Amino acid sequence: MDFEQNDNMAGGSPPQGPQGPQPPAPAPVYGPVQSAPPATKPRKRRGWRIFVGIVLVMSILANILLLVVLMGVVALFATGTGGVLVEEVVRESAAKDKIAIISVEGIIHGPLANDVYNQLKAAGRDSHVKGLIVRVSSPGGTISGSDRIYNEIRRYKAEHGKPVIAFMRGVAASGGYYTSVACEKIIAEPTTITGSIGVISWWLVVQELLEDKLGILPVTIKSGKRKDWPSSFRKPDPEELKYIEDKIITPAFNRFVDVIAVGRKGTLTVDQIRRLADGGIFGAEEARKEKLIDDIGYLDDAVALIKKLAGITEARVVEYRKPFSLAGFLSYQKPNILSIDRNTLYELGTPQILYLWSAY
Repeated sequence: MDFEQNDNMAGGSPPQGPQGPQPPAPAPVYGPVQSAPPATKPRKRRGWRIFVGIVLVMSILANILLLVVLMGVVALFATGTGGVLVEEVVRESAAKDKIAIISVEGIIHGPLANDVYNQLKAAGRDSHVKGLIVRVSSPGGTISGSDRIYNEIRRYKAEHGKPVIAFMRGVAASGGYYTSVACEKIIAEPTTITGSIGVISWWLVVQELLEDKLGILPVTIKSGKRKDWPSSFRKPDPEELKYIEDKIITPAFNRFVDVIAVGRKGTLTVDQIRRLADGGIFGAEEARKEKLIDDIGYLDDAVALIKKLAGITEARVVEYRKPFSLAGFLSYQKPNILSIDRNTLYELGTPQILYLWSAY
């Protein structure tokens, strides 16, 4: 019995507590303590952000540039380009030298004279232009408009010293011929009508219409006898007609004769011009026979002549056109023949003094 008790004690039995056996204490652990690895943060994609930013900035700049260009184009088409003209090629050539065509077409008046002025200025600014062809297709028009074009052609010749010839086609009469004699030579198409050297004046007398038909009696108060000569409100008497002839018609006619005498110097005398200046028209053949023109031909013949005068063998042939204007297109209105304003009444009642072939 004693041996069993000793054995049990020697066997290391766990001590007994009041409640029963207790679990053994945990054995101590020695060595370095292992800490948990830190959590890794996700890498930021900086490259993609930079790329997207660059693309965004470039897109904004491109849109701003496009907006500026669009506004410029709209402004250009809306307002037009004033006196700026565009150059169009009529005859191609590899040469740098040019022959410029100046167009005088339609009834001659102030706006057409301005157009011719702008064309001549454009040709004068171009050092490659070696000569001009003034293409005339006009029955004439106002005295002042015809004389302005004549003067601008002569000024171009004096300032630039380059040859200028006239090329007539269709109708180139009266004021159309007046402008042509500013050139060194005149060539006309075979079917051209020219001549009609002289002055014409006309106005309307509405006395009977106003008084007899409408019951309107015009009243005029004037400071002098001739202040309202001629008047649309009464028929002119012989004294009034002689006054208009002496003051307007004769001086304008003499100016026409003098212009031709200067332009056709050495070809026509003043007496010959006055013989031809009865207002009559001439076909191309008759005009050449009467020495009103120098030759008959077409545009290519005129080009060959001006190149010869300019001393060149090859040249591009160009002309000047107005660029398209949206404002001009949108503002165009079909004339209303029933609309009569103060300006219309003034024009109808005021004598029109013209270098014009009235049969046109």
